[in-house]
Amino acid sequence: MSAATFAAAQVLRLLPRTRITRVMGKLADARVPVPLASAVVRLYARAYQVDMEEAVHPDRGYDNFDTFFTRPLRPGQRPLPEDRSLIVSPSDGRIESFGPVVARGHFSVKGKPYRAEQLVGDEEEARRYEGGQFCVVYLSPRDYHRVHAPVGGAVSVVRSFPGDLYPVNSIGERHVPGLFARNRRVSVPIDSPEHGRVTVVLVGAMVVGRITTPFVEGRDVPLGAHTLAPAAVVDRGDEIGTFHLGSTAVVFFEPQVPPLACSIGPIRFGAPLTRAAPSGGGR
Repeated sequence: MSAATFAAAQVLRLLPRTRITRVMGKLADARVPVPLASAVVRLYARAYQVDMEEAVHPDRGYDNFDTFFTRPLRPGQRPLPEDRSLIVSPSDGRIESFGPVVARGHFSVKGKPYRAEQLVGDEEEARRYEGGQFCVVYLSPRDYHRVHAPVGGAVSVVRSFPGDLYPVNSIGERHVPGLFARNRRVSVPIDSPEHGRVTVVLVGAMVVGRITTPFVEGRDVPLGAHTLAPAAVVDRGDEIGTFHLGSTAVVFFEPQVPPLACSIGPIRFGAPLTRAAPSGGGR
């Protein structure tokens, strides 16, 4: 570990992370003249190499930064595989880690230990993933920041948890024990007829204090477990959440899902995470 990295980690612990996030959130939501907002968006897009041709643009132009950051894609930009048995990536980003979930729900992200229960927030649900797999997708500032269903199925509950707001970057991963379990997060389990339960956990970070979902009303998902009655039915690729600024999605799979066929590196929403079943077909 370099002296600079160590120093950055110590500064990170001292920062008023929640206060910084609230201030940045208010700035992102602030309405400003469209020409000014558009100028900021152009500078940001140039700095982070954002492909603006993929996005739906508002008729009047962007009047705040959050509208730009949560921009939807134009139809056809992320085609899904025709083989509906394939599980797909829930978001654009970079696969940072994937692997097995072993006894008592233990798994490891870059050498750091975790338990599934810490992220999904329910002991009974966590037991379902013993012998299964997980995948971590990190969304960078340049990425499209809506999160989608990797499988089709039913959403009967959404769980929202309080937490810290450490940055989800290489420094945070290395120096903050249990980073993903300590940060604010929202868990969305999807019960799929073909793949069992697949849970997508949206993990917040510094400057990412707000997460929304189409299943629960609110500027942010209120804390607690929100039961949906009747359950919401989603197809593979339907939107299930949005990061207001960016962060990370952690996905859990039950043992019957075939080994993940992804690799560490960039990925786009809709790209397959699994290979086709030998017999094909499925949802």
